[in-house]
Amino acid sequence: MKKLLSVLTLTICVITPAFSSPPSTFSEAKVIAKQKIYLDQANSAMGELYCGCKWTWVGKSGGRIDPESCGYQTRKQQSRAERTEWEHIVPAWTFGHQRQCWQNGGREHCENDDPVFAAMEADLFNLYPSVGEVNGDRSNFNYGMASGVAPQYGQCKTKVDFNQRAAEPRDEVKGLVARTTFYMFDRYSLSMSRQQQQLLMAWDKQHPVTAWEKERDRRITAIMGHSNPFVTGDRSWTQGYKTIGDGLVSPFPVKTSQAAAQPTLASAAATGVIIGNRNSHLYHLPEGCPGYKQVSAKNQVSFNSETEAQAQGYRKAGNCK
Repeated sequence: MKKLLSVLTLTICVITPAFSSPPSTFSEAKVIAKQKIYLDQANSAMGELYCGCKWTWVGKSGGRIDPESCGYQTRKQQSRAERTEWEHIVPAWTFGHQRQCWQNGGREHCENDDPVFAAMEADLFNLYPSVGEVNGDRSNFNYGMASGVAPQYGQCKTKVDFNQRAAEPRDEVKGLVARTTFYMFDRYSLSMSRQQQQLLMAWDKQHPVTAWEKERDRRITAIMGHSNPFVTGDRSWTQGYKTIGDGLVSPFPVKTSQAAAQPTLASAAATGVIIGNRNSHLYHLPEGCPGYKQVSAKNQVSFNSETEAQAQGYRKAGNCK
């Protein structure tokens, strides 16, 4: 009987997945992504993001590319061509530039002082191992068509148009990058150009969700606590889609006492708090006011109603709809 109980206990431990918390930093996210999502994918048929290359894990989260597995040829950067790097499908530059912190001091300032940026940078749905050289060449370019560009990396199908500042990923991942982009822009209420929306909607339709994409979503959901609704089919992106912004309430604590006394723009928006600007004496509503997210932290003052703001001598910003 004792032996039977031991066997049952061992079985339960093996088949019950350990609960994981969402990573709070990009560094932590890379380690978790390796261990919980991509550990068994280094030799899979899908391979890394851009060229389908297989790789060997090295260290906590790195890898060494097997160029023969995908017919990869180095374009220019040999050291980066030999290793995997973690690609932000939506670049940090792209979502960072829609945050006030980036205007105040760039990426480092955002990492230190903006919990919402930290959540975006560490979001596991947005990370994928890729050939370092292609990751570097892609830079912060939007995804787009690169029809006139000749093959640049041997048999690798991804192409980078440096003149048009666009990167066209291989067909096998076009649907995945489209649905990941929809997720990031929806969850963090980012603005996307009409042209970009049209292209990604076409890729989403042309390249339906694959079995691996569903499995990837399942693994990430177990850690993040939510799925990508554009993979599960719970949401569908249409032209002019109104973003939900359900990731704007940050789970991370505010670091400074000054910030603790003043609600973040993300939390303010979630609770309907009105934000005023001490310098201009204009106030901005959570919805319909483009300047709501642009007020620097040092100039913010919050009100519970427009009446309260007006009583303090503030008036509504002229660009509010």
